Amino acid sequence: MKIHEYQAKELFRKYDVPTPEGGVADDVAQVESIAEKLGLPVAVKAQIHAGGRGKGGGVKLARAAEEVSSAAKDILGMTLVTKQTGPEGQLVRKVLVEKGVNIKKELYLSIIPDRDTASIAIVTSQDGGMDIEEVAASTPERIIKVFVNPLIGIQGYHLREVMFGLELEKEVMKPFGQILKNLYNLFVDYDCSMVEINPLIITEENGVVALDAKMDIDSSAVYRHPDVKAMHDPFEDDPAELEAAKFDLNYIKLDGNVGNMVNGAGLAMATMDIIKQAGANPANFLDVGGGANAEMVENGFRIILSDPNVKGILINIFGGILRCDVLAQGVVQAAKKIDLNVPVVVRMEGTNVDEGRRILAESGLSLINAENLADAAQKVADIVA
Repeated sequence: MKIHEYQAKELFRKYDVPTPEGGVADDVAQVESIAEKLGLPVAVKAQIHAGGRGKGGGVKLARAAEEVSSAAKDILGMTLVTKQTGPEGQLVRKVLVEKGVNIKKELYLSIIPDRDTASIAIVTSQDGGMDIEEVAASTPERIIKVFVNPLIGIQGYHLREVMFGLELEKEVMKPFGQILKNLYNLFVDYDCSMVEINPLIITEENGVVALDAKMDIDSSAVYRHPDVKAMHDPFEDDPAELEAAKFDLNYIKLDGNVGNMVNGAGLAMATMDIIKQAGANPANFLDVGGGANAEMVENGFRIILSDPNVKGILINIFGGILRCDVLAQGVVQAAKKIDLNVPVVVRMEGTNVDEGRRILAESGLSLINAENLADAAQKVADIVA
């Protein structure tokens, strides 16, 4: 689960990680009021779940009162397009107004789990404020990685390895080390999949301040953190994903043209892989789960078809808890209720598979049966080609 920058900074302050003084606003008058209290200059920052906001015009520095109003009018209500939003962009409903700070140096700092080493990785660089992906591609030697055994936790030697790697001045080391330790504790305590600050700045007064804040919390652990759950912003979710959640369907929209419906997350991942191998691109991840019924299948169809890019649908079901005959009944029921205007390829195996195939064959619908998964993927790839 992602949260906004201003929400992440609330948690940062809880763990004694310094951030600029500021406030959140959703209209121009509020922006002006906050700026007046803070004093100029201020930064006006769009609050969406995406990076690269500054390059898209979503972050503006205001040094005069009229610039504050202008920045607020420009950003509030804009559709902000960045690399992470895609070409459709994201509507800006709130802004964070922060007091300006005197920047001496910008650093990059993030904490993420590293599956290869079964550890928690601290990733940092002297090139803060830049796209870290570009830094890693062009000058990988400027990326510092320090791995922490989660069973032991962060130790002094981890802090020193990071600080020496960043070539920090002596006056900055103590506050930086404390902040890094606090961020690590925040990462662990809140079951995070990422904590990122870009940039983490060193001020002219040799203070260390998180100028930005990005957090992603493991959705499976959110139930342990009611304060984070309360931070959920439904406006940042894809409408189709919100609709799917109402029916206990796991749906993620992708940018391809092959809709797919599968029972089981692992099978869904494998299905998307084989669609790619067949030369097509999946339009979604949709796991109806092992306990799906005809109504859930119908709703799954409806959500898939809400994507205008979908040119064909692949249903891949392994009958276990969800029997093949139940799935087939759901497919037939859904196809008769909705305007099914794209070809559907069905591959099923498992419990009651023969009965399921009979139901499909006698339905009178234009459904394409596949012999196996490879055959199904190739058939749907040929359809959308």
